[in-house]
Amino acid sequence: MLKTYNIKMPHAVYGGENTIENITTILKNGNVKRVALFTDKGIEDCGLLSLTEEAIKAAEVDYYVLNDLPPEPTYTDVQKLVDQFKASGADMIVACGGGSVMDTAKLASVLVTDEYGVKELLDDPGLARKCVPIVLIPTTAGTGAEVTPNAIVGVPEKELKIGIVNENMIADYVILDARMIKNLPRKIAAATGVDALAHCVECYTSKKANAFSDLYALEGLDLILNNIMAACDDPEAMEAKNRMQIAAYYGGLAITASGTTAVHALSYPLGGKYHISHGVSNAIMLAPVMRFNEPLCRDKFAAIYDRCVHTDQNCTTTEEKSAYILAWMEKIVKDLDIPTNLREFGVAEEDLDGLVDAGMQVQRLLVNNMREVTPADARALYQEIM
Repeated sequence: MLKTYNIKMPHAVYGGENTIENITTILKNGNVKRVALFTDKGIEDCGLLSLTEEAIKAAEVDYYVLNDLPPEPTYTDVQKLVDQFKASGADMIVACGGGSVMDTAKLASVLVTDEYGVKELLDDPGLARKCVPIVLIPTTAGTGAEVTPNAIVGVPEKELKIGIVNENMIADYVILDARMIKNLPRKIAAATGVDALAHCVECYTSKKANAFSDLYALEGLDLILNNIMAACDDPEAMEAKNRMQIAAYYGGLAITASGTTAVHALSYPLGGKYHISHGVSNAIMLAPVMRFNEPLCRDKFAAIYDRCVHTDQNCTTTEEKSAYILAWMEKIVKDLDIPTNLREFGVAEEDLDGLVDAGMQVQRLLVNNMREVTPADARALYQEIM
């Protein structure tokens, strides 16, 4: 556990019923003249954008919609949208969407300048400087992108996803309104929910874990483990959905204070080369990596058991408690019908060398893993899910 640590948060977070209406006050108090509204066509098509638009209109502010963002965007996709944003003349960004939408908006908030672009930030994230204030409204309960200083983009030439990390990308305002995830398709709710689960358990078992990250990661795990199934299976389970939104936010806070580990590191090549969604990639890697880490994380898993199992605590030893938590996480992935075999995504045996090489490049996260991951270990972990 780190001896010194810090945590950086958005200026203000609004959570609970009808909190999207706070946009009106934010815009009026900021004397905003024009809003760049980042989203994607899927959000628009399902009607989720209308609540945000109504709140912007109530502030009597002009706005411009930027929605031309593909799933799992590359850095060139993001740059195209950033260039459109720069031409819009907006003095405030509001982003309504999932992780890719929010990450793109965060990058736009530091890219009004012509001194650098997304490509330059990939090479040197330290260049980023906040240029425009930003409001983030997640439409999934999973990525935690609304609170992190990270933006993940695909880099096709490396067949990898890479994180750009700079605290200037932390949002000014975050709105957690459960109405935004009420009708989320089960498939997306499941994948993003397991992404939040991965954030919390990885940060809690990270070499960089500390008092701040443990606080949010452990509370997030309690909320996720006990609410994810209801939130995904029952459209009317608004309390469970609200708890998942809070848990996803806590997972993002844990990332800012600690950091994810080998689950995320080894999942990035799956998204970068095979375009497997981020949440599904993490779900695929979650159980194998946690089993691999278990000998060095047993006490942590036992602590998760003590905190999160609220009835029938029949396990008494550390080993039993640890095994229970690993089995619980694996069962959640299975019961949510998330694919866990790489062959379902067209990954062949001969692809292993490339996957291992790409995964081992993500040292930014692998160094956080409690157990060292060698190339041979990475190969064995990928082989386990072939």
